[in-house]
Amino acid sequence: MSQITVNEAYERRDEVQFLDVREPMEWVAGHIDGALHVPMAQLRDDREQLASDRTIVCVCRSGNRSAAVTTALVRAGYDAVNLMGGMQEWAGEKLPYVSEGDQDPFVA
Repeated sequence: MSQITVNEAYERRDEVQFLDVREPMEWVAGHIDGALHVPMAQLRDDREQLASDRTIVCVCRSGNRSAAVTTALVRAGYDAVNLMGGMQEWAGEKLPYVSEGDQDPFVA
């Protein structure tokens, strides 16, 4: 399975599609601005939104769920990579992310 560091993903942010596979409560707390949100359990039914013309960077809290999604997407023919360390690493590197609502973003 291919992986990408958070810093590499941030540098390539205009070239990739971020796919956040976390649950809605996690998404609301904090996510990468512009990411597509499709919870892991719904991904099988919601693939029409996935990019076919660029790399998909799969995102979750720590990188475990997104690793499974990455493997499934690659098997289905997508160009997908896993975000190493997930949103915990993204926030730890102080890369920008947003929340839904007025609260400061955090990784739930």
